[in-house]
Amino acid sequence: MVVGGGIAGLVAARDLAAAGRDVLLLEGSPEVGGKLRSAEVAGLRVDVGAEAMLARRPEGVALAAEIGAEIVHPTPATSAVWSRGALRPLPRSLMGVPFDLGQLAASGVLSKDGVARASVETVDTEVPDDVSVGDLVAARLGDEVVDRLVEPLLGGVYAGHARQISVAAAVPQLLAMARRGSVLEQAAAVPTSAAPVFASLPGGMGRLPALVADGSFEVRTSSTVRALRRTPDGWALTVGPTTHPETIAAAAVVLATPAAATARLLAEVAPGAAGELAAIEAASVAVVTLAFRTADVPDAAFERSGFLVPPVERRAIKASTFSFAKWGWVRDLDPDVVVLRTSLGRHREEATLQAGDDGLVRVSLADLAATAGITARPVDSHVQRWGGALPQYAVGHLDRVARIRAAVADLPGLALCGAAYDGVGVPAVIGSARRAAASLAPAE
Repeated sequence: MVVGGGIAGLVAARDLAAAGRDVLLLEGSPEVGGKLRSAEVAGLRVDVGAEAMLARRPEGVALAAEIGAEIVHPTPATSAVWSRGALRPLPRSLMGVPFDLGQLAASGVLSKDGVARASVETVDTEVPDDVSVGDLVAARLGDEVVDRLVEPLLGGVYAGHARQISVAAAVPQLLAMARRGSVLEQAAAVPTSAAPVFASLPGGMGRLPALVADGSFEVRTSSTVRALRRTPDGWALTVGPTTHPETIAAAAVVLATPAAATARLLAEVAPGAAGELAAIEAASVAVVTLAFRTADVPDAAFERSGFLVPPVERRAIKASTFSFAKWGWVRDLDPDVVVLRTSLGRHREEATLQAGDDGLVRVSLADLAATAGITARPVDSHVQRWGGALPQYAVGHLDRVARIRAAVADLPGLALCGAAYDGVGVPAVIGSARRAAASLAPAE
């Protein structure tokens, strides 16, 4: 039994079925896929959830190869950051730690004082086991690097705040570098790689769930699991509305649900793990997709894949992806229409998302006009809200996950997976699912 039909649940179900298990996947919403979803905007089907995965982490591209899915990479269009009143080239960095101080200075992202502070790294003799990304980088390179580089980069991944997110969980490479000495010296020595950083599928990441749900396991949607209890033979799940509950027996269960939902299901059978899961906070975000006539978009926009916006700039949007310039397959959908998207929402800053859909479109258009010079009226728009979608990896997250797994290890036939544990990106979530499935396979 797999509870949760996001990419984690689908991959776990597929792996268990391949190992000989008879698998039923239960999803509470009307469709599977979780944060991988597409929708029609101006008659074009595009991603309205995650639109890429890391290509340099193997789990995602390996899964695509297994299912026979083609992989595509972004175009050469470059990224930018809105900083100090202008769109500026995004310097190469490791989550904000610059690879090249000369490139950083030339970009204009930081003030002269900010560049001067960053160039004089404060190297600590001792580095704690865990600290926030923002605090580590600020101590080494100054606050401005954090405010104008680390914040927008981390915000794009976690929709969180640099001074609250664990470096050990989110950027372990940076923690290892800090323990070895100067992070600037080590960053400068990192060779330039021609390998693509990101990947997707032709037609978008929203196609992946249907390809993984290959018919080897049963899927039931609109089937909310409300309770979980142990039985002499394994597990019993209470499914469906409270007025007409159904009990389903299972020899083993994978919970591929968000942290809060998993905490509720484990409240009776593993209260310690439930308490730890309940303490994992999450950020809500919204993706606003906009379609414009090609002739109404400035020529300069076609050279950029999009841009990030630091919180210090006090804009409503935290990023915009120029999908038409970033992905060749999007541009090929209709030469007369261009599609781009904005993202809004950060951890503990839900006020922005309290506006209606029309309000989110309006503030997105206002920010695009001010930053990218796109002033036209869109021919269509779509707003996708993702409530509690991005778990926040607070300082101490790795220890928390270890405690959760230790508690669940005492319950045979139960495994957990998803974005709350080992990473929020698609490859990390796939890896989490495969780890969970492997702990319950082979078939008995």
